[in-house]
Amino acid sequence: MTRLDEIRAMEAELLLPTYERNPILFVRGEGVYLTDEQGEKYLDLLSGIGVNALGYAHPAIEEAIARQSRALIHTSNLYFHEGQAELARRLTIRTGLARAFFANTGTEAWEGALKLARAHAGLLRSEGKSIGTKFLALEHSFHGRTYGSVSTTHKAKYREPFAPVVPGVEFVRFNDVADLRSKFSNEVCAILVESIQGEGGIRPLSQEFFAEARALADSTGALLIVDEIQAGLGRTGTWCAFQHYGILPDITTLAKPLAGGIPLGAILCTEEVARAIHPGMHGTTFGGGPLACAVAIAVVDTIEKDNLLRNAAEVGEYFLAQLSSLATRHEAITEVRGKGLMVAAELDSPDLAKLTVAEMLKRRILINCTSDTVLRFLPPLILKREHVDTAIAALDEILTEHAAAFAGTQTAPKAGGHNNG
Repeated sequence: MTRLDEIRAMEAELLLPTYERNPILFVRGEGVYLTDEQGEKYLDLLSGIGVNALGYAHPAIEEAIARQSRALIHTSNLYFHEGQAELARRLTIRTGLARAFFANTGTEAWEGALKLARAHAGLLRSEGKSIGTKFLALEHSFHGRTYGSVSTTHKAKYREPFAPVVPGVEFVRFNDVADLRSKFSNEVCAILVESIQGEGGIRPLSQEFFAEARALADSTGALLIVDEIQAGLGRTGTWCAFQHYGILPDITTLAKPLAGGIPLGAILCTEEVARAIHPGMHGTTFGGGPLACAVAIAVVDTIEKDNLLRNAAEVGEYFLAQLSSLATRHEAITEVRGKGLMVAAELDSPDLAKLTVAEMLKRRILINCTSDTVLRFLPPLILKREHVDTAIAALDEILTEHAAAFAGTQTAPKAGGHNNG
């Protein structure tokens, strides 16, 4: 019995069955590669679902963990430590927002953002303004697994098993300006969007929709809240994906790559929003601890020092171009879209998409499928063109060999082209 067999048996007996794991036991990583127990290397184009922005075994992260673990790993948020203000300074400068709160995860950050919106609406009502408590979220959205987060997540399979979810949420058709206008009123306290939907299939907001959401929120004092948990911190070639649009939200949330694999999430907000919070209204035991903050500072500084925003933009554009070229040779690819190193190729069959992920894994390349038909690529920001070429060659081989078997099972029309949002 291998070590993998032992672990699978133990998990089957002891863990809640929440994951459909692939039968691989990873034991270490370096750069853009993971290594399994047999010593086989895998090109990781998913980076822990957008977490390992600096790849694996990055010396800046290793040094920060070693240094901080020798000094102080945890202290209560009833006291000061050196990390939170330093990290907040870096994030507020790079996002254009004014205040920060640190949580443990993206879903906790989103939950806190929803609480901030309700608290801010209450403050406005106390000042004599007419504003309600309703949220407008988008179809195809995904914001997390806690009750508030899952209540603002569109896909029924995430919400319905846990019903009744938090009330006061209505969903707007994605990028449908008319639908947004028709559903907005002074009963709305916040409009909730992702600049680029991640789990929803790497779908960028249109400029028109984003601008209209900003204008409608401004018209009543409602908030525009942007989830940057997957798209933020350099993945699209800017610190936040909303910066491509020239639109500043009232609140944004960050998490996945923030602390290089150490759990950490962040809420960033304006001074106006911060008026709604006072001590005791919100908190966390572990969020923003010394270790996580020290690593996050190292991550932010390394992204800047190593020009990884530029690398994400340039290699991402190359990746999109190569996928678009592949689409001209394979009718099974209906659309290519994304920004920077947040990239997708949509296929015309969910069965073909599932098979492609499995075939890539056989070739020791890690990707995943989201929204049934979308091949999603979220590689480390240190990715190089030669890694892209390896992936494209593998995809070309797989589609050449297998796509014909799925002809006639298409679920999406051929869109074609290269949509970079």
